[in-house]
Amino acid sequence: MSDEARDETTTGAGPEDAGTERLARAVRAAEDALIEFEIAVETYRIEVENFSRLHEQRLGPLYARIEELDAGIAEAIAARTKDPEDERRAREARAAVTPMPLVSELFHGWLDGEGFTPEGYAMLTDQSVQPPPRVRPGEEARKLYRELARRCHPDLVTDPTERERRDAFLSRVNQAYARGDEEALRELTEEWETGGDQRPEPAVPAGDELYARLEWLASRKELLADAAAALEDSAIGSMLRMAEDDPDRLLDEVADGLRRQIATKEAELARLSAAQE
Repeated sequence: MSDEARDETTTGAGPEDAGTERLARAVRAAEDALIEFEIAVETYRIEVENFSRLHEQRLGPLYARIEELDAGIAEAIAARTKDPEDERRAREARAAVTPMPLVSELFHGWLDGEGFTPEGYAMLTDQSVQPPPRVRPGEEARKLYRELARRCHPDLVTDPTERERRDAFLSRVNQAYARGDEEALRELTEEWETGGDQRPEPAVPAGDELYARLEWLASRKELLADAAAALEDSAIGSMLRMAEDDPDRLLDEVADGLRRQIATKEAELARLSAAQE
């Protein structure tokens, strides 16, 4: 609720009982705290998701090249030694990099031997097909996002129809923020200002309704806390904690390390191949 609308619960049209007024103020404070917490969790979720997508985009081909080189090295060793154990290791290494036959055709290129491609996953989850340009959007994008999310958040209202409409709008806001698209966030802000807030006049809540609202807010915060903990405990969350100041730099550093591994393995494979000639 806006401050003006929510103040109606404690002014002339609202409850006169002092206890109910205090409860109404507690509800407003809990709503404000929940919105801030939700914004923080959603911001972190977007960073985790962006990091995951960029990890796959930037590092996936490097990991794939390492697997291919490992298979080639294992095969070269097996060809030289003829040892059954070396041959078994070579078969396992090759199987790990050979895509499942005909799988990609089943989903018109959305699926390969490693699972859904980034494009396929994006289309199934309503994400942008293009990966984000960076893990963490710029400061201006973060500012625009936080301000707009505070104004349009579904948890500010209780009407189911209005909540559904706000859910859809906030999804667009989240997608623009994930891309770091400042212009899109400005356009969404203008859209909201020119007709986004369409809440009906709030009814004066009774004490039991305020208690129910307070309980709902508390349960909602518990769910968010669990979601935040799961994100932090995930593999991607653990990697993000290693580079909270600049996660994109971490990706660059890991990529550099993988390229060094590739150079070493390419030299080893070339040596083994030359020895067979």
